[in-house]
Amino acid sequence: MASEVRMQVLRLLAEPERHFGHQWSADAVEFGVCMTMITEELGVAQPTASKHLDILKQAGFITVRRHQKRSYCKRDEQAITNYLNWLQQELSLQSES
Repeated sequence: MASEVRMQVLRLLAEPERHFGHQWSADAVEFGVCMTMITEELGVAQPTASKHLDILKQAGFITVRRHQKRSYCKRDEQAITNYLNWLQQELSLQSES
């Protein structure tokens, strides 16, 4: 369940204009998506969403920046690509063994 929520966050942030185009406080594509809006979209409590977002931040898959009283999240596409390439390489090495 927990990993499903994190994957849902990454999917939502992959298309911020589609899912969060109504965000008025900052451009969702350029600046990121407000954590409050992500929480609402997930339909979970704020502490639950914060926990999942923090895990994604620690993994390096998203960046978080503060602006005034809000925090905005954005996917780190390069970090995600690097991880997927590493994972594919590791899986290939294991299948060769």
